[in-house]
Amino acid sequence: QDHSIMSDNKKKRVFRKFTFRGIDLEQLLDVNHEELTQLMHCRARRRFKRGLKRKPLNFVKRLRAAKKNVTGQDKPEAVKTHLRNMIIVPEMIGSVVGVYNGKVFNQVEIKPQMVGHYLGEFSISYKPVRHGRPGIGATNSSRFIPLK
Repeated sequence: QDHSIMSDNKKKRVFRKFTFRGIDLEQLLDVNHEELTQLMHCRARRRFKRGLKRKPLNFVKRLRAAKKNVTGQDKPEAVKTHLRNMIIVPEMIGSVVGVYNGKVFNQVEIKPQMVGHYLGEFSISYKPVRHGRPGIGATNSSRFIPLK
């Protein structure tokens, strides 16, 4: 009897509901293009106002096709792209994108928190500096190499 009371008293884990600028995820997916533009930051608003070009539109079409071909609860097939400057929109949530970093395509799964960011932010294009011991030629004393 005590165990049942204890289990009832245990708190269930409650996940925080995702919102983007005060709009929850379900409503965000239904928002039209103009309203979404007003929710974005200034640079993104300007970009959308100037119109989507052929390459980004083609990329979004390929993402839709990949999502449509999914069977069951699997993740969609990755769509490779060089469009690092593509702004993530709610329609892309759940897709898997291969973002080119200049060398390889890094797999990025689009999550709701990524809306409004650029694809390039999730595929680092440089190798972070590893500060360790200095190499040869780093200091004046290392220039002197004895003959014997």
